[in-house]
Amino acid sequence: MADSGWSFAWPVLVGIAGGLLLLWLALLVALWAARPDEVRLRQARRLLPDLLGLLWRLAGDRSLSRAVRVRLGLLLIYLASPIDLVPDFIPVLGYVDDAIVVVLALRSVARAAGPKALERHWAGSPEGLVALRHLAGI
Repeated sequence: MADSGWSFAWPVLVGIAGGLLLLWLALLVALWAARPDEVRLRQARRLLPDLLGLLWRLAGDRSLSRAVRVRLGLLLIYLASPIDLVPDFIPVLGYVDDAIVVVLALRSVARAAGPKALERHWAGSPEGLVALRHLAGI
């Protein structure tokens, strides 16, 4: 009986699929652990239009480091993509994964770019800026 070469490939493919599944489950646990409280999620939903404008302007600011602009570009691509890290049919996390990703990215960008960059590019209300600072943890 001739070996087609696939007999050794199936265990490898199953191992890769299992590893990807475990990685995805670890991501779910990390998102659950890092989820902001309900107050921060409500603030993020209210600020969404101004927040998206801020992210766009920060991504185009050449005075910020390339790493910050790349992070923002990847975040904007993720938000525009129809594919989510957590499918919407999963209770709780399915609908708030975008908000969690935005808050985590915003914290990272705010720490790297500094509060002055956020103030410079914020086009919303002063109260919105206070809420933005709260979301960003600054």
